[in-house]
Amino acid sequence: VKATKKSSVASDTLTWKMLGDIKYVRKKHATYGEVEFPQVNMKLKMMQKKTVFMSGFIVPIDNKNYALSKNVFAACFFCGKSGPETIAGIKFKGGAFPKLKTDTYVTLKGTFRYNETVVEDWIYHIEDAVIISQSK
Repeated sequence: VKATKKSSVASDTLTWKMLGDIKYVRKKHATYGEVEFPQVNMKLKMMQKKTVFMSGFIVPIDNKNYALSKNVFAACFFCGKSGPETIAGIKFKGGAFPKLKTDTYVTLKGTFRYNETVVEDWIYHIEDAVIISQSK
């Protein structure tokens, strides 16, 4: 299933192409043995804790969390069709949890954060997120 890109209200300042420009380095991990840790590129490092606009598809994680995906659910990271750089954890502003359907295409405004050290966490996060636009 191919994802189709829809136009967004605000121009994305953080793109999936930018997030895809990532390298991995193999290191020892106390719990998991040898693990590939992400190495985020310098352009993304400079965006840490900055306000960004980003578009993608909503993927529900559980009854309290969503992720933003480059691809629709059927072709996303969780079914093995994409890498972990194609998804970002979302924390909505004020702890809100809007009712969103799987594969709803949204543009978010929020604070960007990356993670290079905690293997049980997303590499990318959009925090204090608000929905700027969404498909019906």
